Amino acid sequence: MEIIRLQHPYHKEQIPKQKIVLALGFFDGVHRGHQAVIRRAKEEAQKRGVPLAVMTFNQHPKILYRNLQAEDVQYLTLLERKLELLRALAVDYLFLVDYTLDFGKQSPQSFVDDYIVGLNAIAVVAGFDYTYGKKALANMETLPVHAKERFDVIEVPELIVDEQKVGSSNIKTLIESNHIENANRELGYAYQTSGVVVHGDKRGRTIGYPTANVQINPQEVLPSVGVYVVRIFVDGTWYQGMASIGYNITFEANRRKTCEVYILDFDRDIYGYHVRVEWLSYLRNEMKFSGIDGLVAQLDADLLQTREYFERNGYGEQNGVG
Repeated sequence: MEIIRLQHPYHKEQIPKQKIVLALGFFDGVHRGHQAVIRRAKEEAQKRGVPLAVMTFNQHPKILYRNLQAEDVQYLTLLERKLELLRALAVDYLFLVDYTLDFGKQSPQSFVDDYIVGLNAIAVVAGFDYTYGKKALANMETLPVHAKERFDVIEVPELIVDEQKVGSSNIKTLIESNHIENANRELGYAYQTSGVVVHGDKRGRTIGYPTANVQINPQEVLPSVGVYVVRIFVDGTWYQGMASIGYNITFEANRRKTCEVYILDFDRDIYGYHVRVEWLSYLRNEMKFSGIDGLVAQLDADLLQTREYFERNGYGEQNGVG
């Protein structure tokens, strides 16, 4: 996948000369609805014998329109992860547009002229709810008018999973309310967050459950407080584990929220490592125990459930498999 970064106004020599089929969207999460759009566009590109291109933005437009700081906006997929998912869908070109105020001030017609026709699109594919300006003036019903018969417009209908429309906002709500398995069904893959392993209290090692304290990127949506079955990607390998998001309320009150991962059958110093956490299944809410014995007994039960999950779902017996 060739990434072409565009800043408004772009230079014409940046644009490949061949005709393309262009998929449009912000694609946060690259969920199953987005995948349907891109796969439909891929089919059209193959039928016409041209490359598949996707256009998206480097940041969410609401950062500018609501006068937000970049760190105030949370995503299902940060840019690096989004690019990884788009590559897996066999996209040939990715037009990554720097969403600036000047770009956003364009009229709908100017956007179509410069960022669809100007990119040499012969067909455009987008979801039923795609907009390219104010919703009432720039939507999938108005796009054929602005196209002026210069390209074909293909609308992909909404996708329903678990009796509701698949959408980034709904998936965020599911993740934040411990319905991680439902969220994963809508995503079409297991949700991931990323972060750095930092030093914590080191209490876990004193009770037989040493954990990696993962400082999650604040721009990523974090699952709700609780204990989860996870996998963690460390130094090129996936390992099985269980994670706790919470405040360690058994030990003291008013602590900051942490994300701690107990990695099964693992004994390495990984402080400072950049890792990914893949969220698979919710086990239980955070609980306060009267003493260490009660906590350890519950962790033993959690570990048993975690191992059973991996066995039941066909993961390899040893870490690093699957």
